[in-house]
Amino acid sequence: MSAAGNRWLLLAGAGSVLAALLHFACIIGGPAWYRTLGAGEGIARMAAQGHWYPTAITVAISLVLIGWGLYAWSGAGLIGRLPLLRTALLAITAVYLLRGVAFVLLQPYFPGNSVAFWFWSSAICLALGLLHAVGLRQAWPRLSPRPSRRL
Repeated sequence: MSAAGNRWLLLAGAGSVLAALLHFACIIGGPAWYRTLGAGEGIARMAAQGHWYPTAITVAISLVLIGWGLYAWSGAGLIGRLPLLRTALLAITAVYLLRGVAFVLLQPYFPGNSVAFWFWSSAICLALGLLHAVGLRQAWPRLSPRPSRRL
């Protein structure tokens, strides 16, 4: 299989970037979007009041998701090789899978989030984690660390 033929990592990257765009849409759409996507009434109220926190946290999450998408696309060979590629993809995969199954543990810390938010965000994280896992398994031999060059 060619490097760019790893459709699993291509899809994983697209999913991460799409999730980032959806987060940016919340900023543009305002409180109604935060409510619709289940972020919680507290966040929606803060956004309605023009508080900096919802925007800051949403931008931070979006940037992380874009980075994760770029790493997936790098692993698929769509873009150039990023630093610590194999390690980063392993960590990203683990985070997505853990987030997908750990919602029961996280729910008490975010009481304002709706049940729909927990269900859909966990399902999406689990799906993205599985895409990463399958893609990473296929790409693993090709992603071995490069030997250092001595002068």
